[in-house]
Amino acid sequence: MRKTLFLMLCLVYILAFPFGKTRAQRHNIPVVVITDLYHPYQDPGDNMDLIMGFGLPDVDLKAVLLDITDAFRKDTADHPTLWKDPRGPREAGIIPVEQLNYIFNKKIPYALGPLSMMKSEEDKMENLPDYEQEAISLFIKILTECEEPVEILSFGSARILAVAYNRNPDLLKKKISKIHLSAGTASKNHELGSDEGANAIPGGEWNVALDVFAFTRILQSDLPVAIYPCAGKDGGFIKDKNNTYWRLPDMEFTKQMDRRLRQYLDFAFNRKLQYDFLRAMDAVYPVNINIDQYPQPFHVWESAIWLKATQREIVCTPGGEYLLIKEGNVREGDRIIKNELRRCNITEIRNDGRFQFLYTDKPSDKEIYYRPDLEENEKAFQKVIPELYISISPNH
Repeated sequence: MRKTLFLMLCLVYILAFPFGKTRAQRHNIPVVVITDLYHPYQDPGDNMDLIMGFGLPDVDLKAVLLDITDAFRKDTADHPTLWKDPRGPREAGIIPVEQLNYIFNKKIPYALGPLSMMKSEEDKMENLPDYEQEAISLFIKILTECEEPVEILSFGSARILAVAYNRNPDLLKKKISKIHLSAGTASKNHELGSDEGANAIPGGEWNVALDVFAFTRILQSDLPVAIYPCAGKDGGFIKDKNNTYWRLPDMEFTKQMDRRLRQYLDFAFNRKLQYDFLRAMDAVYPVNINIDQYPQPFHVWESAIWLKATQREIVCTPGGEYLLIKEGNVREGDRIIKNELRRCNITEIRNDGRFQFLYTDKPSDKEIYYRPDLEENEKAFQKVIPELYISISPNH
């Protein structure tokens, strides 16, 4: 009898904590992605990094909110302060989202947000067409229904976030775990650098210039915000201790990715336009994948956000190998590659979207990204991020 009772207790323990993992380790992290994803692409990194949301096994992706700006849907963009991109027309990234739903056999909801800029920091944008309200309505619905706080990953303008905050600040304060905001320029004393294009636009950075009022509204809010600047003093294509930029020298690793994900990337990177955009994701679909046409080098800003939001970190083993692990699983002898969020106080926010900050050891609802060793950070990312993409399979 005692032996039977003992075995029953062991079985209960195994079911509750399989393979020795704690409940926290097994927990799937609720995530909402806000992205300025287009098709054909504007920034191919948006198409690439969305695979994380669908494919990481510990992510509970609640929605993809499409943060689209009308100026970039046109043949030649006519945004008042940003590049007059001549590579249009393009449309909201409905096709890539549907393709990933098809590949992973999921039904992740998506919706469009406002296509125009906010007129003030307090703008609730209530007079827009209903179609442009859907992302805000979906966002509020998800936060209302979710039983636990949600991680928000924002790649693009902060417009959907800012408008939702203006409409229901208490809900966002209660139900958001952290906003991971990919935007802004980290430049001490607003010092200008060598990138004349960046110097000329509001905030010195693309995502801020998309909607300055949205960015400043979120920075001045009482929401928990981790800022991941895309740019430093010398712009968005130069590594800085506080920005997240790094480069993949080539895309050879994609040859080892799941066949369907390779076809997804090939469809995006070759800017394909065809009627059977879902059937083109099938493994048996006849595709001549040619990575020579892919953007190379591949510019990346998003990886640090995905690692922090999903509680991952990079370590260097005693043998010099870089590995990606879950937080808390560091083994003896491993050295953590610092890829941090540091508490800070925002000391100044200018009307043009430029800001100043100071690190602090005291409690703060604002944090900023920091990496002390730029070269090792990039070297480590170049090793572990391709391996992470290779590991993702729709069959898992």
